[in-house]
Amino acid sequence: MSGITTHVLDTARGRPAAGVAVRLETRVAGGGWQALGRGVTDEDGRLRDLLPPAHPLVEGSYRLTFDVAPYFAASDVQGFYPEVSVTFDVRDPAAHYHVPLLLSPYGYTTYRGS
Repeated sequence: MSGITTHVLDTARGRPAAGVAVRLETRVAGGGWQALGRGVTDEDGRLRDLLPPAHPLVEGSYRLTFDVAPYFAASDVQGFYPEVSVTFDVRDPAAHYHVPLLLSPYGYTTYRGS
């Protein structure tokens, strides 16, 4: 399991959101973003291997971008947000950062999980 993981739950349907594409990036000098990893949520809505094993977790800012438009389209639901981006800071590289997304067609929330 990588140092950064996520879990997407569809709160409107009351179940995990499988098949959501997720991209992980880190902020680089100058303010731009560098891609670190990507994946798709499994049947339980989880993505456990975002950060490649060769890339150690370091202090800094990270961004998770969830491509939710295809997920809603596959369910024949019109959503308001085509993607959701969550930016957060890693202050302790030895810690695990679990960043869940609670998703519905017209809203979302996130938090630092365990």
